[in-house]
Amino acid sequence: MEIDEIRKVASLARLELSDQELQTYGQNLTEILGYVEVLNEVDIEDALPMPHAVDLQNVFRTDERCLSLDREAALSNAPKTDGQFFQVPQILEQKDA
Repeated sequence: MEIDEIRKVASLARLELSDQELQTYGQNLTEILGYVEVLNEVDIEDALPMPHAVDLQNVFRTDERCLSLDREAALSNAPKTDGQFFQVPQILEQKDA
């Protein structure tokens, strides 16, 4: 790839790259695009579309009742608490009724 193209891509990605980085990433992008060209040559005429690259299935476990953390343990790593509840900054405005 040309340096001007690399600069444009870097600008679109909001990256400030040095001249050395432009050279390095230019070579990397050229190799990546070369690999994509190799992939474009693969015959996929008879390939079926797949939602995932590997065959995935949902694996569910049965719900089982178990003991939960006690309040003290649950709140032990909280940055802010009143001893009974987690305290978090308010992010929604309250509208007057």
